[in-house]
Amino acid sequence: MTPAEKKLWQCLRADRLEGYHFRRQQIIGRYIVDFFCYQADLVVELDGAVHLEQVDYDEERTRWLESVGLKVLRFSNREVFGELETVLGVIWEACRAAR
Repeated sequence: MTPAEKKLWQCLRADRLEGYHFRRQQIIGRYIVDFFCYQADLVVELDGAVHLEQVDYDEERTRWLESVGLKVLRFSNREVFGELETVLGVIWEACRAAR
């Protein structure tokens, strides 16, 4: 895991986000997503600098995940390090809205 993934995982693991269970490095179809919450059909992806070079791939991946009924949230590593509470709030709201 990247440093940003480790930081976010510490907040998501062991049902720490209001009881929502997340898995990391979850295989979905032909993709491996950073984090997945089955209860909310929610994928959380963290984008580092490399993602600036693979925008088309990321868009294709997001379209496919959404086509199978999943909601995809993307955050930059910078957001995780600088605005962690906001990131967690957006994730929590998406989980809550899915119920």
